[in-house]
Amino acid sequence: MSIDPDQTHPSQPRRKGPLEYRRKLARVEMSDQHLLDTKGPGQFIHTDPWRVLRIQSEFVEGFGALADLGPAVSVFGSARTRPGQRFYDMGIEVGRHLALAGVAVITGGGPGSMEAANKGAVEGGGVSVGLGIELPFEQGMNQWVDLGVNFRYFFARKTMFVKYAQGFIVLPGGLGTLDELFEAMVLVQTQKVTSFPIVLLGSEFWGPLIDWIKGTLVVEGMVSEKDLDLVQVVDDPAEAVRLVLQGSVRPAPGSAELGPEQELRPE
Repeated sequence: MSIDPDQTHPSQPRRKGPLEYRRKLARVEMSDQHLLDTKGPGQFIHTDPWRVLRIQSEFVEGFGALADLGPAVSVFGSARTRPGQRFYDMGIEVGRHLALAGVAVITGGGPGSMEAANKGAVEGGGVSVGLGIELPFEQGMNQWVDLGVNFRYFFARKTMFVKYAQGFIVLPGGLGTLDELFEAMVLVQTQKVTSFPIVLLGSEFWGPLIDWIKGTLVVEGMVSEKDLDLVQVVDDPAEAVRLVLQGSVRPAPGSAELGPEQELRPE
């Protein structure tokens, strides 16, 4: 008789709210998956109204945890970036420069570039925040997170990234990073948020995407040419921090624009 390896192997634990599962029980359905995959008459009528309370609790917990955070910037990037790689080192520099400017760092709390930014924030003496998410491949909160909040639902988590940040710095990344980037661009484009700078770090990586937007979306009339101004692309972590903080500050009437030599501390 064959033995299911999931029955015996002490697999990476899966967390579902306050619960922790291992081995075959770790194959539990995610909250997001249950909400979005359940379709058809009668399959969700009796459960979804109660699920709203759970969703509400995520917003309440997130708002409560972050309400007193103060000035903050959300930093995004790939979870697959490894220590010692160029983009990992850039993430550390971003976190450090933000911390030295008195600004908290918010990431997705995972490994890779997120870990790097959290590490830089700690090394710079700042506040390091991680907003985790329930996933089938458990990542867990990285060791450099000072304040961690775990979410079941992507949409609740994504609200926190925008609500408590004064701007985004986006390192090279995959689908999750692109998701956050384009959602932020849409929010600014539609004026759902104002004074919200978005800075992309790494011109070699982001250049082809900007060229595609310019050469395809603009040419086909899908976006306006002015929509290209929604993002700025730089290669220097210090410059990325300067731009995002400068863009999040509203100068007093008649005051000169902040220069690179001036200290940048958002209100």
